[in-house]
Amino acid sequence: MKIYIDFDDVICETALYFTKIAGEMFGIDVPYRQVQFFNLQKSFNLSDGQYDELMKAGHIPDNLLSYEETTGASETINKWVDEGHEVFVITGRPFDAYKPSRQWLDEHNLERIPLYCVDKYGREMFKQDYTYNMTLEQLYSMTFDFAVEDSPAAFEHVMHFDKCKVAVFDRPWNRQAELPDDRFVRCSGWQEIDRLLEEVQS
Repeated sequence: MKIYIDFDDVICETALYFTKIAGEMFGIDVPYRQVQFFNLQKSFNLSDGQYDELMKAGHIPDNLLSYEETTGASETINKWVDEGHEVFVITGRPFDAYKPSRQWLDEHNLERIPLYCVDKYGREMFKQDYTYNMTLEQLYSMTFDFAVEDSPAAFEHVMHFDKCKVAVFDRPWNRQAELPDDRFVRCSGWQEIDRLLEEVQS
């Protein structure tokens, strides 16, 4: 099977880190469990300028490399590769975050997994000519049988993959979101995601 996996808050604990740096930078105390929106500007009640500063700080290479791995992620993903599945990490991170993101995957035993930075949210100017950048149109031209996502804003993107089962990684900011259809199944962690994939194959 061809498998799409989001990066932030699926493979690593990005939002947890952002709650820490929001506190350090702006004195904002929003516990992780109270991050209600995927849009961190809204969750932290930041001005446009503060949000830009937060995003820049969160994507500094040393900071990206310090994100904790989500429990069970690399073990499960490597199991899938060993079973013969084609696995791709598809992230909405800025294109210039590719190199440290690639390094993070390599350092967490995911060196066999290709990484693509996709302009999921219309932020990029496409002046850069990186091999692993992708437009939404290019993403939609691909096919996937199974996907793992946490962001309600990205649900519309994975809906383009016909008959693709989607494991929705349960996070505080997606608990109020209505799942688009019965292809979307909420999972509390990687063990449940692995079981869902087994069900899809059976």
